[in-house]
Amino acid sequence: MIGDLHCHTTISDGSMGIEEVIAQAKRTNIDVLAITDHDTLSSVQRSKVLGERYGVNIIPAVELSAWDKKRSRKVHILCYAPQKPDRLEGLCHKSCEIRKSCANDMISKVMELFPITYESVQRYSKGSKSIFKQHIMRALVNFGYDTSFYGALDHELFNRENGKCLVTREYPDVNFVLDLIHSSRGVAVLAHPFMFDSLELLSELCEAGKLDGIEVYHYSADGKENVLLEKCRQYDLIETGGSDFHGLYNEHPTYLGSRTTDNENLKRLFDMIEKNKKK
Repeated sequence: MIGDLHCHTTISDGSMGIEEVIAQAKRTNIDVLAITDHDTLSSVQRSKVLGERYGVNIIPAVELSAWDKKRSRKVHILCYAPQKPDRLEGLCHKSCEIRKSCANDMISKVMELFPITYESVQRYSKGSKSIFKQHIMRALVNFGYDTSFYGALDHELFNRENGKCLVTREYPDVNFVLDLIHSSRGVAVLAHPFMFDSLELLSELCEAGKLDGIEVYHYSADGKENVLLEKCRQYDLIETGGSDFHGLYNEHPTYLGSRTTDNENLKRLFDMIEKNKKK
């Protein structure tokens, strides 16, 4: 049994719809798929129906935005199979509003530099619960200001260190988010710890017993998986993996099934989900 436990659709910042993603998962022999759109569980019902149609086991999931207050840094948490998903609705709504506010400010900054319109960005975010920088870059590429979503212009405008149009704000505190996931009887996994330099936070969360798993197999951890595996084994955590597939908006070369979760850890995840159902 092979699982890809991290991918995105047009409901957040992916370029492909739910059915396209599930159909592709089937073609690539993925048995278990989790669609982890940012701060929304809107894909759950439709993905369940389509999963049954295509013969792919779908785990309801969401990638939640959070904030490491100690280091003033963003962090992402993957939540799998919350048994009381309504408890996450307020959090998801709040995070989507924060992202929309940041996006509107970024679009305004970009419009001061380039003669584009808000509508030219909005056309690409149709169907998404938020507006992402990928949608802004797609408008800029469409108007010919660059030929790549992740080229020199993207770095100039949106790099995390000093992008001239990047706008960030605090998301809900990571400890609050993790407590809410467990209140919803979901499984909490720290996503791609190397992407946001979250290793110190990872150690703290492990010590506090806040995590159920760590995303070990992700392109940002290529060649460094042993650091995360050691943590998983030290604290008896589930080792997950996923492609973090975004389709056309992939930041790095990746495809569905390029990073996966093995049979042993899928079984551990399913066992935990069943345990949460009985709580």
